[in-house]
Amino acid sequence: MKALVISGGGSKGAFAGGVAEYLMRELGHEYQLFLGSSTGSLLIPHLSMGDIDTVKYIYTHVKQSDIFSLNPFIKRKKEGREYVTINYLNTVLQFIKKRRTFGESKNLRKTIVKYFSIDDFENAKCCGKDIIVTVSNLTKNEVEYKSIQDFEYEDFVDWIWISCNLVPFMSLVRKNNCEYADGGFGSLVPIREAIRRGATDIDAIILEAENMEHNKVLGKNPFSLMMNLFGFMLDQVEKHDIREGKLAAIHQKVKLNLYYTPSKLTENSLIFDKKLMAQWWKDGYQYAETKNVENRVEFERTSY
Repeated sequence: MKALVISGGGSKGAFAGGVAEYLMRELGHEYQLFLGSSTGSLLIPHLSMGDIDTVKYIYTHVKQSDIFSLNPFIKRKKEGREYVTINYLNTVLQFIKKRRTFGESKNLRKTIVKYFSIDDFENAKCCGKDIIVTVSNLTKNEVEYKSIQDFEYEDFVDWIWISCNLVPFMSLVRKNNCEYADGGFGSLVPIREAIRRGATDIDAIILEAENMEHNKVLGKNPFSLMMNLFGFMLDQVEKHDIREGKLAAIHQKVKLNLYYTPSKLTENSLIFDKKLMAQWWKDGYQYAETKNVENRVEFERTSY
């Protein structure tokens, strides 16, 4: 069984979309299992139906207002690099309302409903493929994997939305008497889950460079420093997931193809810039094309 796994990565999901477009349209890869975490959970429902054009439109036109109902960020640029500062007004409003997060992402759920209708849900559910999204149950301190086959439309939309909520910058969601947040907190690259569910051939798109080529610019205030700390934590989760996935693939004799970003795309993946994301989609497509050519040349060289 062939599986497509897409990691978390916020706005960098546009790069994953470009890679997936090349794999599916140019190489003709057909997947029976789709697993995503965070932004990967947004991509996989449409990809499972082969509806690449819709997901491409979403990822090349989305704006901050399509994600945040209350945005905790103000974007700045210095010496050609992005960094963020706190939106003090919105943060104060959250404190006044006695909320536990700096921002709210209710608009993201509305965006999901706008582009993923009940008919889309039924088509995805009946297409003979399984779609799995990853969420973190903070109440039980567990990672949970939610299959489209186990839920009706409203519930599954909730799980997609929850999978993308990087707390405390986005909404903390209470569902089934538990509080849930971004799937990336516990499983950023769910390769092992794909293997556990029977995958024998996996394409995994990892929305981070394999080797960091530059030093990070640490935040100048507590808020932006917190973003750096979250980035560090998620990097460690990602490395652990990949290492465990590789070991499981070797043990189970699973073919595993890893697609990293060739360079660092952004310092803050919660900033959604249409122009940048359109470019990242193109970059992802070209990267997958180049990687495939290099792999083919290497295979032909070693075959003689």
